[in-house]
Formats: sequence, structure tokens, C-alpha cells
Amino acid sequence: MTRIRRNMYVGFFPHIPGVGLGHPQCLDYGPPFKPAFHLEFCSQYDSFGCCDQHKDNIIAEKYWTIMDNFDLQGHELCGGYIKDIVCQECSPYAAHLYDAEDPYTPLRVLPGLCFNYCSEFHVKCQSSISFLTDDKRLLEASANRVDFCNLLSLPDPDYCYPDVAEKLDLNKRLGSVVEDPEGCLKLCLVEVANGLRNPVLMIHANDGTHRMFVAEQVGLVWVYLANGSMLQEPFLNLQENVVSSPWHGDERGFLGMAFHPKFLYNGRFYVYYSSIDEEYVEKIRISEFRVSRDINRADPFSERVLLEVEEPAPNHNGGQILFGTDGYLYIFTGDGGLNGDPLGEFGNSQNKSALLGKVLRLDVDSRSPDGKPYGIPPDNPFVYDRNARPEVYAYGVRNMWRCSVDRGDPLTKKGRGRIFCGDVGQSRAEEVDLITKGGNYGWRAKEGFECFDLMLCYNASLVDVLPIFAYGHSVGKSVTGGYVYRGCEFPNLNGLYIFGDFMTGRLMALHEDESKNEWEKQDICMGDLTTCAFPSLINTHSNYIISFAENEAGELFFLSTSHPSSLEPRGTLYKIVDPSRRAPPGKCKIKPFPVKTRSKLAKFVPEESEYAFVTNCVTCLAKDCDSRMGSGWGQWHQNRLWLGAATLEWTQAGDSGTWSEDVWGGQDLRVGIVGLSDSCCRKSCTVF
Repeated sequence: MTRIRRNMYVGFFPHIPGVGLGHPQCLDYGPPFKPAFHLEFCSQYDSFGCCDQHKDNIIAEKYWTIMDNFDLQGHELCGGYIKDIVCQECSPYAAHLYDAEDPYTPLRVLPGLCFNYCSEFHVKCQSSISFLTDDKRLLEASANRVDFCNLLSLPDPDYCYPDVAEKLDLNKRLGSVVEDPEGCLKLCLVEVANGLRNPVLMIHANDGTHRMFVAEQVGLVWVYLANGSMLQEPFLNLQENVVSSPWHGDERGFLGMAFHPKFLYNGRFYVYYSSIDEEYVEKIRISEFRVSRDINRADPFSERVLLEVEEPAPNHNGGQILFGTDGYLYIFTGDGGLNGDPLGEFGNSQNKSALLGKVLRLDVDSRSPDGKPYGIPPDNPFVYDRNARPEVYAYGVRNMWRCSVDRGDPLTKKGRGRIFCGDVGQSRAEEVDLITKGGNYGWRAKEGFECFDLMLCYNASLVDVLPIFAYGHSVGKSVTGGYVYRGCEFPNLNGLYIFGDFMTGRLMALHEDESKNEWEKQDICMGDLTTCAFPSLINTHSNYIISFAENEAGELFFLSTSHPSSLEPRGTLYKIVDPSRRAPPGKCKIKPFPVKTRSKLAKFVPEESEYAFVTNCVTCLAKDCDSRMGSGWGQWHQNRLWLGAATLEWTQAGDSGTWSEDVWGGQDLRVGIVGLSDSCCRKSCTVF
């Protein structure tokens, strides 16, 4: 008998009468866009819509082919109507007008027309209908105005043409990121990888291959090709060297990785991980490795240790390493752990002679005269300070978890080279910092904007760099630093610093107000079923946000897990998507360098596609599977919408069975069919 797998998760949005489900969407199921060039024909959609110049030319050709059948009077009488109708393929609401929001339902041949407009068209131009369509139902109905216009009507009258183009509430923020009434930005996600064990990072090599390297806390690094396939053999395996444990929230492990800016030519990359020596002293280790002859495999024997720092406690290990635009390696260490940075007279972070609680900057392309396997950049701020380590670039940090380099505005390059970090707080505040040379970020004198150690805080010699943003523990308790979006696909997000909180799963964005010299925060919430009604998009994610990432093209991702243990394969990689606006077609096309692979490939299949999705009180037939999904009728119950007992019925090779469970509003029911043939087509159930 066929096995049934079921997975319930928050995010069910039932159709409630009176609430429109239309949203800006094109016939290719993507968001609308601003054309790169002027539209000569459907010029009403020149500023925002679903047509580029190529599509506009195709529609114009179609129009003139139709109009060749008309005399001068016909041109004058019907030309405007026909142009309006064929240009609706360019409308930002084209998918709704053509009933194409569900990719599994047949596409309308004509857009949905408002009854009065349709009646006018029918009265004046009935004879033109046969030139617009060969659909038998429409042609038969065209003999009667009411029948014809009823057939062209839409279930939701708010979205028919031309009313959809005139309604202020549908068009006043068209093309902007959708916000809820509280100003929360509504974004969506694409699942890119899953089954990962505490995925701590994803980086790219900037070598033209557009590969993504995803690291697990246990010390494994996996390669994902540009087509989404994963190599079954790891790029790097340091499990025997890395100290980690299955304890929830253990901060030790494989923590950081960075490719040399000239990796394409020298094959060098760098890692940051927890280690233990022969005397059982735990340390953080920064090492250099080289890639092997197989560019998808590191040479495991090439490790060259650059730096080791003893860790007095198992927490606050830091973990970020990255290369700045200056070509130097930046290392972000934690304060060594324990409560309140207690070691020494004023802690590690304020002690410039200690390497803990610091931002370090090294030259990995040279050696020091004193024999260190790295050089000191000559402009490091404390090179000539006898009471400081020359490696120190900034200090006064507690435990910076995830930092990034701003690529700069795609056009002006403004902001390029800025380093953003999230610094995890103790008991009051989480903060986001901009790293400056020689900067003192306040810990343990301050936490966020407030004093932590009063004696140090009120010391006249304290000159600290304030965070650009801080939030209290009513919002979140462990910041995860993010990235400034500089990708191509979603222009609305340009310049937003997107970050999150590990403990609460909260996503946030900072926008720089240059006139006030301030950063303003907006929450990010997942769009509802309407906002994220695009194929492959989802609106939920695992709660514990471990890290953010950027691919070679500059698109933004984050990694999270539902079970923060280094041995649990519950981690997922998500791509962040703005469903309100995309770049024009073709603008963001990439051409990855070819990659020769020796390892077998594992094609990624999102968990989302493994489930049949029941959205409301309907029965739908997945014909290819000979299976039926359905649910009972909805009713109000205990102040929540009860959708009834959802039932799956299946038949397979003579076997049959049912399974049912109560379904409530605010809850997804996803029923998976396991064990069917590969040709089984899992289709979305749709509300009609």
C-alpha cells in the first residue's frame, strides 16, 4: 500500500469572501517590472508592467494583423478596443486578467473584461471577436451580448479591465515592496537546499563558476553548482579537526570560510574553526588551504595554520572571516566567553594586547619579519602602539556573528567596501555596527547604546563607536548579521541591509537616511498566500536563523534550522525574493564558467514540491497519480475558521485507503504521496 507522509506548518490562508486574491503578476508567473526601453505600442505600461520591447513588438504585430481585416470605419470604431484588449498581456495584473495565477489551470484567450466595457465592445465590434479568438465557447456565446460578457467576467469583479487600471488602492504603490498596515515588508522565499546540519555559511569563490559553498558546523563544506545540483562528495572535510558537539546552541565548530580575492589564479582559501591541542586546550584556528587539481575538492594536506588563539570558554568564539576590498583578511573574534567579559582588569575586548574581542586584519600574501606566517598591513591602526597587538584593526566587540562587505550601489558604487557586523549582546541589546579602522565598539563598557560596566562607561578616556542600530531583548536575543542587497533581480531591495535574529527567527531591514545620518528599521514579514502566489515561492522558514549569504550575482540568501544541533539535518538554505517587482527579462542573465565534475550529482528537489497542497474546501484530482485530495466544508468554530476534516484518498496498484485530520485557519495541510512513480505529477489544489 502507498505510504502517506504528512507535514503541518503555519501559513494557511483560506479564501474569505470579499477579500481579493489578485496581485501583480505576469503571464510567465513572475512579478512585473520596469521595461529597460520605451514601449512604442502598449505605451500605457511603459513605466511598469509585464512587457519588454520585444514583447511589445509582438503584440503590435498581432494587432496590425487583426486590423488588416477592417476598413477605415472599422479602424475608427474598434481599433481602440482591440488595442486595449491585446495590450492587457502587458498589464501588471495580466496573470489575474487571464486567469493564469494558477499555472495548472488553462489560460484564458482573452482577458477578463468588466461587464459595461465588454457590453460596449460587443455592441460596436461584435464582428471583430472572430479575429481575436478561435475559442469555440466564446464564438458561440458572442451571438448574445450578455452570454459573451458573462463568459469574459472574472470571479473577482475588482480586477476586470479597465477597472483594475483605475482603482487607486490597486495602483498607488504598484511596484513598491508590499507592506502590511504596520509597515512590515512582505517578502517571499525560494527553498534552495535542505537536509543540512546547522549550516553556518554559504559563500562563493568569485571565480565565474557561480558555485555556492555551503558549510556545516561539523566541518563539512558542500558544493552547489549554478543549476542547483549538489556534488555528493564534499569540497572539504575537517570533521576530525573540528571541535563540535550535538548540544543545542553549542557555538564551537567550523565557523568561517573565505576565498582569496585571486582564488581563480592561486587556489587559496581560508577557514576559521574550533580546535583542541594535545593538552586539551581549546583554541580558535585560522588556516589556509589550497584547492586540489579537482576544483571541487580541497587538498586536505595543504593546511597552513596562520593563527591560533586560546579560548577560555566554549562560547563567544566569533567565527567570521572575510576579505575587504583592500585585499586584506579580516578576522572577527569573540571576547572569550563567560559572563560580562570578566577576564583581566577590564576584560579582553578593551585590552588591545589581547586578540579576543577584536577585529583583526592580516596580509596573507606576505610574512612578518618575526616569523609569523602572515604580514601586518602597514596602515593597521596600532602598529606603533607598544601596548597593542599589531594585528588589531578594531576592538571592544563582544561576539560578532556574521559580517559582510557592501558591494556598493550597482551604478554609483556608493557604499562599496563598508563592513557591517551584527554583535550579539548579553542581557539588554543586540547591535549592528559599521566597522571603522581603530574603532572601539564599547564592550564591556557599553552594550548597545547603554552602559554595561558603569566604571568603564563613565571613564573619560572612552571614545566609542556607537551602533548604527540596536534592539532590545523584547525583539530578539541573538542578532545574525546580514548583507546590503546589491543584486540585480529585485531592484526595490537595493541598499537595504537585511539581517535577522537567531532566537526569534525575526527578519529585519535597515535603510540609510542620509539626510538625518540615521538608519531606519523596518520589519520583514513573510507575504501571505496572495503575495507569494508564484510558482516555487514559499512564505515560511525554519525559525533559527544561523547566517545570511550572497551568491556571486549578489542575490541574497539565509540559512536557518528548526533544530539547532550540529548533528540534526534540519537546516535549509533560502533565497530572498521580492514578489512586487523584478528586473526586466534578460537583464540578470548569468553565464557561469563550465565546471568539470568528478563527483556524482544530487539534483535538489525542494520539500515543497514533494507535497500535494490543499488550500481550501475543494476536491482536486491529480490525474497522473490517480489520487484525490479533498476537504470538508468550512465553518466558524472557537473564533477560528475550521476547514473541516481534510481527507486524502488514493488508489495505487489496486490498493486504496484514506487519511484525515482536522484543518484550521492559520494552518497548512500538506499531504505527500510517497512511493509513486517518477511520472507522478503533484499539482496544487486550487480554490474555484
